[in-house]
Amino acid sequence: MNAFPEDLLTALRQMLGAAYVLTENLEAFGRDETEDLLYLPQVVVQPETAEAVAAVLALCNQHHIAVTTRGAGTGLSGGALPIRGGVVLATNRLNRILNIDEQNLQATVEPGVVTQVLQEAVQAIGLFYPPDPSSKGSCFIGGNLAESAGGPRAVKYGTTKDYVLNLQIALPSGELLWTGANVLKNATGYNLTQLLIGSEGTLGVITKVVFRLIPYPQQNVLMLVPFHSLEGACAAVSAVFRAGITPSAMEFMEREAIVWAADYLNIPLVLPAEVQAHLLIELDGQQLEPLYAEAERLYEVLSSFDCGEILLADTAEQKEQLWKLRRNVAYAVKAKSVYKEEDTVVPRAYLPQIIRKVKAVGAQYGFQSVCYGHAGDGNVHVNVIRGELSEEAWQQTVQLGIREIFEEVQRLGGTISGEHGIGLVQQDYMDIVMQPIHFELMRGIKQVFDPKGILNPGKIFGKREVPT
Repeated sequence: MNAFPEDLLTALRQMLGAAYVLTENLEAFGRDETEDLLYLPQVVVQPETAEAVAAVLALCNQHHIAVTTRGAGTGLSGGALPIRGGVVLATNRLNRILNIDEQNLQATVEPGVVTQVLQEAVQAIGLFYPPDPSSKGSCFIGGNLAESAGGPRAVKYGTTKDYVLNLQIALPSGELLWTGANVLKNATGYNLTQLLIGSEGTLGVITKVVFRLIPYPQQNVLMLVPFHSLEGACAAVSAVFRAGITPSAMEFMEREAIVWAADYLNIPLVLPAEVQAHLLIELDGQQLEPLYAEAERLYEVLSSFDCGEILLADTAEQKEQLWKLRRNVAYAVKAKSVYKEEDTVVPRAYLPQIIRKVKAVGAQYGFQSVCYGHAGDGNVHVNVIRGELSEEAWQQTVQLGIREIFEEVQRLGGTISGEHGIGLVQQDYMDIVMQPIHFELMRGIKQVFDPKGILNPGKIFGKREVPT
């Protein structure tokens, strides 16, 4: 890789201030939560305004310098890794909640705002921003937008994309524009706002976002339901919805997931040998009595499946501990071993089939998997554990198994990513769910937005799809 031009460094320092143009100790900007990958950038810039972002892009575009936008580094598909070196554009200084409009139930924020910070700010005035990925305490809004993040409450409330009214973006040309309007209905031309969500920083850099909000649900009921088989837990999911019950969260954890999380958090947990999986189910609303009535109906549905004694969380502390277990599964798995996390999503009635396939493929190819995820919307995270596998098995044999799993996902009407994105590590599987015409259309869109291919090159399409 060629040395970064000194005159461009000087120009960046003049734009942003020398303290916000970094050229040393950049390892933290070359990693995220994806496996153990490391790709070092040549330069990291930390702009504070939308105008500064636009100026950086214009300079890099003029000189054909790759720009990878980065949030908090919590991604799981390598989407923010600077695989072509160049510039990492860090959004940590774009971290302001600019406005909360209580009358119109809207919030305008910058991409470097931590998701939980936004949630708590609006909750303080009785409003609700529902998307809540497991990393909500550290992930940035911009990263949530880049991958259209979901989280446990997507089953009732939807994902990030369902709360975005308008985006301000910077284009490689240095232009700033708003993609839509701050309204609930908009039939004015192509929906550029939704096009940008999930585009992983390959089309433009989001500099502001206007979210819609809803009233905060004041009450909730949380229960932990043990099952004696993985398939029984999965089969119960569809039955709950067919009974007319829509939980605000319905999370699946197989035995190892909850045991590893408890061990990671040093929480005492003794599970009967026959318990193989759990569903963590939440109901929410404004009044407690209707929730208890719905919980009774839920008990009736679950009793027809092979489940054990259901734990109803009695206190706020107990609820917090159960959610802490669920939200720390990924960290617990990472603490155990290097792993590949596959983000499968299928129609929820087919959850038993996909879990059965995952375990069969693991047995065939010799790898352990730990499964958990958002069962209510059919989104199961399959963690393939490296353990003692050789480099050859990890890089080749395991890939064959993952492909078989994804082929089954596609056969069932699902797809290969529900909320983690394609980024770097899922590119080799895109052909399973997309035809050549899909790639042709997406390449055409990329060409219009980013004709020189400087924005997050080598992602989604493949390393050779878009020139730099």
